[in-house]
Amino acid sequence: MKTIGTHNYYVYIITNKTKSVIYTGVTNNLKERLYYHANPLPFSKAFTAKYRCFYLIYHEHFFNIDDAILREKQIKGWSRLKKETLISDFNPSWRFLNEEV
Repeated sequence: MKTIGTHNYYVYIITNKTKSVIYTGVTNNLKERLYYHANPLPFSKAFTAKYRCFYLIYHEHFFNIDDAILREKQIKGWSRLKKETLISDFNPSWRFLNEEV
């Protein structure tokens, strides 16, 4: 068992090119997860593949998986407007942040 503070988890929000769809997820490897969103398996029926969501616009870092999962569920329960406010406070121009992780 690793000691507290040695794990890394991320809650993230990705969007499509036109920023009309947003998806919230959680992962322990943000860079790898973004790769798999951008390169889904052939014939994938995943939401992110269907709507071509692989542009990172928001992320938060956690050391505890339980905290990350709670935050993901909290954000997923929000209205679109509240999610947009969260994103805009973090990333006012909604720039794609994929190259920064």
